Amino acid sequence: MRRTETGWEVARIDPSPSWTAEALDDPECRRLMRTVEFGRLSFTRGALPVVQPVRFGIRHGEVVIPTRTGSKLARAVRGAVVAFEVDCLDELTGAGWTVSAVGPAHVLTDTDDVAAAAHLGLRTWIPLDHYSYVAVHIVLLRGYRVFPAPNGRTLSR
Repeated sequence: MRRTETGWEVARIDPSPSWTAEALDDPECRRLMRTVEFGRLSFTRGALPVVQPVRFGIRHGEVVIPTRTGSKLARAVRGAVVAFEVDCLDELTGAGWTVSAVGPAHVLTDTDDVAAAAHLGLRTWIPLDHYSYVAVHIVLLRGYRVFPAPNGRTLSR
């Protein structure tokens, strides 16, 4: 929604074919991941899919997620292959980008790794006195950007 002189107006995404998507390379995906604070972790718990919003950081090719020691999240993802996604979309225009990472997750147990994760300054939504950290090793990384095509022409996808 946007404010106009006569009140609030709902902006609509142009459904015309003048939009295009471009694949992002690995360095651009990694750069974009560092520009946002929240992402979504997708995993399985009790044989059912779960998508959980999380705060995160990036360290040595891994997504690092703070959690409560012994949390259901930490127990559910330990050793599992999970997916992690971040994005930034403009609600008015529909332009934006998305990046997803897939890889095995583990709980950091090495004291040096835990100290390095703590140094990132990550916090859960509900602050805790003590944090554990889940790390997702990025094995597969994909991303794309969606934007209006120049001159209304659709570019290669």
